[in-house]
Amino acid sequence: MAQEKIYLELSEGSAHKFYEVTIDGKKLTTRYGRIGDAGQSSEASFPTPEKAKAEATKKVNEKIKKGYAQAVMGERAKRSVTRRSAMLGSSKPKPKGNTTRQAPVLWSFQSGTSALGISIDKDQCWVGNEAGEIFAMDHQGKVHLKFKLPDGVKSIVRDSAWIYASCDDGNVYDLSGKAPRVAYSIAENVDIFWIDIHDGLLAVSDALGNVSTFNHEEETQWSKKSKGDKGWMVRVDEVGVYHGHSKGVTMYNRDDGEALWTKPTNGWIGFGWQEEGTVFASTANGTVHRFTKKGDVQTVYKCDSYLCSCATAPDGKYVFAGDDHGAIYCFTEEGERLWKLDSGHGAAQSMQYFEEKVYVVTHYGYLACIDASEAAIADAQRGVVPEEKEVKAPKLKAVTETALETTRSAKGGVVVECFRDGSQLRVRVVSPGFEKDWHVQFPRAAREEGARYVVEKVLPSARGGFYRALGNIQKLVT
Repeated sequence: MAQEKIYLELSEGSAHKFYEVTIDGKKLTTRYGRIGDAGQSSEASFPTPEKAKAEATKKVNEKIKKGYAQAVMGERAKRSVTRRSAMLGSSKPKPKGNTTRQAPVLWSFQSGTSALGISIDKDQCWVGNEAGEIFAMDHQGKVHLKFKLPDGVKSIVRDSAWIYASCDDGNVYDLSGKAPRVAYSIAENVDIFWIDIHDGLLAVSDALGNVSTFNHEEETQWSKKSKGDKGWMVRVDEVGVYHGHSKGVTMYNRDDGEALWTKPTNGWIGFGWQEEGTVFASTANGTVHRFTKKGDVQTVYKCDSYLCSCATAPDGKYVFAGDDHGAIYCFTEEGERLWKLDSGHGAAQSMQYFEEKVYVVTHYGYLACIDASEAAIADAQRGVVPEEKEVKAPKLKAVTETALETTRSAKGGVVVECFRDGSQLRVRVVSPGFEKDWHVQFPRAAREEGARYVVEKVLPSARGGFYRALGNIQKLVT
């Protein structure tokens, strides 16, 4: 039987993707990604060539319903992607011994290319770069996991037990299992700049100054256009969505998108941070603005150059900022500048504070851990810094999105099933002890009508009304 290949493309608005299926006897190969890239692929085997053909037809028809059309590979050029590092100019790491004292860097890891994504918790440090590579390591910099996404990583965020990465292919991936899984696919109407997720609600900002929210079923809740553009900052909590753009910061009602307040800043916003009662915005004019979540301006922290990022200690006790020359600043809550030190690794495109340490990812691809304790900073201001440990990238095989594993046993897991609800495929729990009418947040690409799956954990959302699958997913076969 001759090999058959069907190639589709979608290129409208911000979407610029391809999808390809190849039927070779009983084997079905799917390949997808951004037009012009190799993308990623997966294979599946079927009992007969006819069943492989039927599955291919189903997949193609699903894509056509979403706007894909048959095309000739190579006729459409690869679309350029906005890279935040391109906005930082050509600043270079400054040599140690210049007029800005060297920061006490404990260790640094070179990810390979410009890095934007960062997430730090008690167990792991995550970094994602513009090559689509994501590394997870311990607090000494020892790498133990590597994921590979189809395109550049814009951001990495944590939502309770889940961790997600936004990718320039237009998808948001769940990194909580053995392999990355598409949790939200939104490129058909939104060009991702930055994301935040709270209790399964995804908020997305884009280059044109739009902000949009999506629920756990990937359904658009609302979309708004701000007064500005360059919408790098978005933060979301149980009440609202906080959007930073070229004209300032706007708060929207989480549920319906009503604009509750807008406050101007003296420069377009590059990054934002939030604590329970406050939100912080760093600007291109070298300031960090601290707002209450009612829109009142509390403090403006003044730095010496264009700011790329900011972060705070818990409750905003200390405020940190990183500029385009690689300097890291620290302020008291009230606005007194305590110190300015050189990271030595380039502009901190994103940063996070955790247990007296500041972690930065830079446009030269570094994840650096800086000791921000009072003793370490006092030593650094005298010119005494620890010897930096340079962590080498191990030869780990990158984990990519793959077909689901199969299992014949549900032992130790929760069984869910996929069913048709009108025109939608949804998922519900069939194991005892769960609400039977609650849907489950579950990877859409893995949904197959009538199929059952074993999930490590199924947890209720904080607001109730639906469950969320956590951890590895296996298809249950008989």
